[in-house]
Amino acid sequence: MPWKERLISLSLGMLSACAAQTPATSPSPPLSAQKRFGDRPGITLLAAAPSSAVQGQTLYVPVYSEIFDSEADRTFQLTVTLSLRNSDRDQPITITTLDYYNSGGDRIVTYLDTPIQLGPLASTEVVVDSRMDRSANRSNTTGGVGANFIVEWQSAVPVSDPVVEAVMISTASQQGMSFVSPARIIENLQP
Repeated sequence: MPWKERLISLSLGMLSACAAQTPATSPSPPLSAQKRFGDRPGITLLAAAPSSAVQGQTLYVPVYSEIFDSEADRTFQLTVTLSLRNSDRDQPITITTLDYYNSGGDRIVTYLDTPIQLGPLASTEVVVDSRMDRSANRSNTTGGVGANFIVEWQSAVPVSDPVVEAVMISTASQQGMSFVSPARIIENLQP
């Protein structure tokens, strides 16, 4: 077989092998709240949210799993860390919803299948890695430049509002960037 035909055959074989793999934008299987948060200090898994909440909020947290890099068709991939911090020194709060959405408004991941309680001054985080499969060096662009989290929290007694913010960071070669995006209140609980 001439070298050009061998090269074409090899190229077609490599393309078909790549096509059989899972796309880079497929989200990884969700973990249960028990597996994700069960062994973290200051966190208690609850069977259900308290029925007598007197305070709470729905928060919108803008995040960026990628941002544009000098051109509209070239993006820079970022790792997102959503930080959830109970700022009250005496009382716990309950996180009832922790969902990740893409730029199109589609829910990509639900991080809680059961509510979690953050003890006084306790904190936890969720990481959305910029690469789904580090070994294949494929990018996670499922969230996009308009990704966001919706977080709902409540408390059975008056508390100080939690601090919820996202930290985005990435490095490539000798270039690095990081920035913070605070949560915005989109709804207050009406008891």
